[in-house]
Amino acid sequence: MINLKDPKLYINRELSWLQFNTRVLKQAQDRSQPLLERLKFLAIYGTNLDEFYMIRVAGLKKLFTAGVIVSGADRLTPLQQLREIRGYLHKELQVVEYTLGEIFKELEKEGLFLKTFSSVNQHERNRLNRYFYENIYQVVVPIAIDATHPFPHLNNLSFGLIVKLLDSEDENIERFGIVRIPRSLPRFVELDSGTYVPIESIVAEHIEDLFPGYTMLKYTPFRVTRNADITIEEEEADDFMEILEEGLKLRKKGELVRLELGFDTDDELLGFLNRHTNVYKNDIYHFQNVLNLGSLWQIVTNKDFAHLTLPSYTPRTLPPLDRNDSIYSILDKQDILLYHPYESFEPIIKFIQTAAKDPDVVSIRMTLYRSGTNSPIVQALMQAAESGKQVTAMVELKARFDEENNVIWAKALENAGAHVIYGIPGFKVHAKAALVTKKVGKGLKQYAHLGTGNYNPATAKIYTDFSYMTSKDEITNDLTRFFHFLTGFSKKGKLNKLFMSPTQIKPRLLEMIKNEASKGDEGHIIVKVNSLVDEDVIRALYKASQAGVKIELIVRGICALRPGIEGVSENIRVISIIGKYLEHPRVVYCKHASPRLYISSADWMPRNLVRRIELLNGIEDGELADKLLQILQLQCSDNVLSHELQSSGGYKSKYHKQSENAGELHQQDLQSCKKRETELCAAACRTTAQGELGTSVPNIEHKGDSRCFTSLKSGIRI
Repeated sequence: MINLKDPKLYINRELSWLQFNTRVLKQAQDRSQPLLERLKFLAIYGTNLDEFYMIRVAGLKKLFTAGVIVSGADRLTPLQQLREIRGYLHKELQVVEYTLGEIFKELEKEGLFLKTFSSVNQHERNRLNRYFYENIYQVVVPIAIDATHPFPHLNNLSFGLIVKLLDSEDENIERFGIVRIPRSLPRFVELDSGTYVPIESIVAEHIEDLFPGYTMLKYTPFRVTRNADITIEEEEADDFMEILEEGLKLRKKGELVRLELGFDTDDELLGFLNRHTNVYKNDIYHFQNVLNLGSLWQIVTNKDFAHLTLPSYTPRTLPPLDRNDSIYSILDKQDILLYHPYESFEPIIKFIQTAAKDPDVVSIRMTLYRSGTNSPIVQALMQAAESGKQVTAMVELKARFDEENNVIWAKALENAGAHVIYGIPGFKVHAKAALVTKKVGKGLKQYAHLGTGNYNPATAKIYTDFSYMTSKDEITNDLTRFFHFLTGFSKKGKLNKLFMSPTQIKPRLLEMIKNEASKGDEGHIIVKVNSLVDEDVIRALYKASQAGVKIELIVRGICALRPGIEGVSENIRVISIIGKYLEHPRVVYCKHASPRLYISSADWMPRNLVRRIELLNGIEDGELADKLLQILQLQCSDNVLSHELQSSGGYKSKYHKQSENAGELHQQDLQSCKKRETELCAAACRTTAQGELGTSVPNIEHKGDSRCFTSLKSGIRI
């Protein structure tokens, strides 16, 4: 009998994450993409890697220091993982550098340049000189380092120059200094001609203005990364807001975990800098092109070169939401399932805004995880509170890297008169739910929204997510109980129709998988999540595969399950889809479950299933369930943006444009892609009574309905 706890059956989560970021990098390598789309993916790759080092690598270092031997089902030690990560990233850095150089070489043909100060003409140098004295000189911080000037503290992601200086009056005196470049300054200075000049190049040209009496001998740009995770001892904190704000301050002082250096850093500069930063040698990365890949967003968003990006897509508002009918009157008649960003997020905003203005609405309750800046939803909640409505907002202050923004919103809501909850001790509230209570006649009627994504209008345009809206009593009653649980002291936390973690979601998932396994080769499971790590769930899927169940997994990021192993997982197929939109929904389909389809806020990771407050809700309406299933089936058949996970742990692209007949096959794929886009349109809309769109996935004919999603260049390549 096969031991399903054998470490060989599991992929290390950190190495799986690296594979995910490599798939992001491959989008930057795709020459069929517009140039600035490629540059965008390099920026995403860089910001992803920043967070990985700040959180995951920093965590592994802490585990190693604490003497922890193993930390996952794969049984790799923290030290083994660190070695694998460093080797992987140093090798991949060569690909990053080549790709960035190739993209900028092509951008030059389009009139967009990245140049140093020394490579621009005299007129442009004069402009940059003026810019330095008018915008940079007063802001940068030159720091001498010697016996009387200690090495300064460098905040997380600090950027600057390390310089070696020669005393102009005594050539025997050499000194070192640092110039800190604040984030308030642009990463690149743009000239009218479409030329970008890295700010460090401009600062380096004026070092002698910053250190009068000294001549610069050499310099290099550098950037540091610190441990940015926040550990909060909640039980010891009387004021959670206060302890979080203190944690945000400490984040800037975490242990240094990575050092990035610019072009041609010699041993002397490196040695001096690292004597003070003390970063392990294999956590030092040398770049020849640009430090801080995430800063490339500045170039990507240049509207003068918008033709080098994919055309923007305008989400549709489809019947019955495209009429002037009240959202509440619509929900009295039917449930709604929306697929963002193809279908607009605007109805969700109006759901809250209408409630804020409606005199018959008595209360609004919401969870807020990442609401973004200038949120119209939070503004509506504040207006509702100010008008006397009962507003309850669960603002999760522990939403990583959004903590500061959430603190601001929480205080603003409190000042407006809302009742704000800051979290549940020991748990992070990740559920996405809103509940509106309205006076109808002599009684009360409730309306609910449940989603897989955040209440953030900005990310709703670039993340794919599902929204479910209903007035069904069994759902709204459960949500009332859910919010009572958040605000009160209930220890049960059990819902009747919905499922809530940490007590209900995982048992329900295991129950459905086990039930499907009992059906043998008649069973069928489709899952779409961001990450799959939980060992119990993986073992349940292995057992279902052994029973003959067909299992299709769409896992965007980390996947610890190893498919294609004889006798264990040969019936499991795993794909990852990376494209214009961030694939964000969590959906599960089990052919023999009742209901068959569920959407959720929870990924299949221990943190989501046992350490967070999450929600899972079934889609019982037959038409909505069919719509959801069609979208899953379409993604399972993707042959353009999907990468299939191999039993080795690597991924293989299904896109065959690299073959000998690349041009011809690429055109075939584009046609296939356009057909699939039309199919997705039909699956997402299902709105036309005239039969303009079919509903059968294999045989859909599109006849140009203007309400549908038809632009191939919009990047909807599902």
